[in-house]
Amino acid sequence: MMYEKEDDQVLVGQYLAGNEAAFEVLLRRHKSRVYGYIRMMVKDGQLAEDIFQDVFVKAVLTMKKGSYNEEGKFLPWIMRIAHNQVIDTFRKNKRYPTVDGGPDFDIFNVIKDEDRIIDEEMVIGQIHSDVKKLIEFLPKEQRDVLIMRHYNDMSFKEIAEDTNVSINTALGRMRYALINLRRLIEEHNVVLTQ
Repeated sequence: MMYEKEDDQVLVGQYLAGNEAAFEVLLRRHKSRVYGYIRMMVKDGQLAEDIFQDVFVKAVLTMKKGSYNEEGKFLPWIMRIAHNQVIDTFRKNKRYPTVDGGPDFDIFNVIKDEDRIIDEEMVIGQIHSDVKKLIEFLPKEQRDVLIMRHYNDMSFKEIAEDTNVSINTALGRMRYALINLRRLIEEHNVVLTQ
């Protein structure tokens, strides 16, 4: 296809100009990364497919409304949409939980399990919150690499291209980010286990 070698920014521009084929290239290019992230988060293939489709529908609608403004950063933008769709799905499912009774169903087991799950989620949420606060103390270059790698699921090659440095520099920044983060965790007595 004639657009395969174009970068994302060019493809977005082509799509916004009315060329549907450009969006198909974007979809094929990023499908495995976006779907993989969603699948890893929801652990359900059918649900992951549904969310994946919602992500790209939302992307298309946002772009058609003229609200896309990510300055050539299509992948982090679409990953953020995917992340938000996963969170929305979890929230919706929490509001309307379902229980498969089965022959040995006991409602009190469900209530006990729900309390335990809520407690575990609160602890995990607090750990994530504490670590995110500590990440803010890292030098900007280290913080950026850590966020791109762990929160945006970018490869070191992509990080290097995005930050205009060599792969070795990106790896070095990540190494120092982890060393400094470990030091900050010890200094602030953050407990990383439940």
